Amino acid sequence: MAIKINVFGKIDGRDTYSYILDNGTVSAEILGYGGIIKSLTVPDRNGNKVDVVLGRDTLEDYFNNDGYLGALIGRHANRIALGKFTINGTEYNVGINEGRNSLHGGVKGFDKKEWSAVPSDGEEPRLMMAITSEDGEEGFPGRLAVVVTYTLTKDNALKINYRAYSDKDTVVNMTNHSYFNLAGHASGTIDDQVLQINSSFYTPNDDECMPTGEVLSVLGTPFDFRVPKPIGQDIDADFEQVEMFGGFDHNFAITGHGYRLAAVASCEETGITMEVYTDKPGMQLYTSNGLKEGTYKNGAHYGKHQAFCLETQYFPNSMAHSQFPSPILKAGEEYNYTTEYRFGIK
Repeated sequence: MAIKINVFGKIDGRDTYSYILDNGTVSAEILGYGGIIKSLTVPDRNGNKVDVVLGRDTLEDYFNNDGYLGALIGRHANRIALGKFTINGTEYNVGINEGRNSLHGGVKGFDKKEWSAVPSDGEEPRLMMAITSEDGEEGFPGRLAVVVTYTLTKDNALKINYRAYSDKDTVVNMTNHSYFNLAGHASGTIDDQVLQINSSFYTPNDDECMPTGEVLSVLGTPFDFRVPKPIGQDIDADFEQVEMFGGFDHNFAITGHGYRLAAVASCEETGITMEVYTDKPGMQLYTSNGLKEGTYKNGAHYGKHQAFCLETQYFPNSMAHSQFPSPILKAGEEYNYTTEYRFGIK
């Protein structure tokens, strides 16, 4: 299928583009700015097209993309305590942009960069995007060459492959920050949508949403999504880890290794299902607890608990906890991970 390319605005006087991938059933609009997924349209049980991700309207809106809607996140997704970590005996200080800490790559992460893009038509249309992050950018060591490829597959999945190489030992932990609502981006809260997570353990947070280092069983807690349940069932539970954040904003340790099923979400209203596959060790469930109330894409009103994010990742602040899987990328080695959002009807 053909890929549509549209001018989406100007950055420093030069055109920036949006790319619409369409496999005949599912379509995705991806921006050159920030690698942002602006829309993701899938059919419901009646064949109606439903845009299942939250977004904004204009390039200028995305310049101040509070909440990182749809963004490609790097170098390091999630949080780094005090913006500090040590590699090979050297301490590095990276951009502080959330209180005392670093979040989602720092002050100017990958979500705020203009990516070069090469689209490819065909039965499985794809978009290959690339940047180079220079040594010392946001305080991270190593000159990092990054290629991220979005593919719409024949089985109606949006597959995202992340690859990177560095000339120095560094940390890399990329993800996508799409906000999903399987009833449609403008449909209200996700309380009644059902979620199952292939995880028996989660990492509790301190009051700065930073993992304490513990890895706890989900058994008997609101974090037990091993059996499908409505997201809203425990979103206001009388449980400290939920009350602290007004919902879920926590990392889950995904059961197993290699490329595997991490989660399944569904919406009874539309019949839309979404399976998440990944080869990353963890996944952050975020129920948009802090999403600013206001007017967004196509005049839609968004607010708290309007969507859920399933951010595949290394565990947050993992450099501070030797028991967590390590995000260190050795010089000359390849960072290569894939996450897939596969859509269907129940």
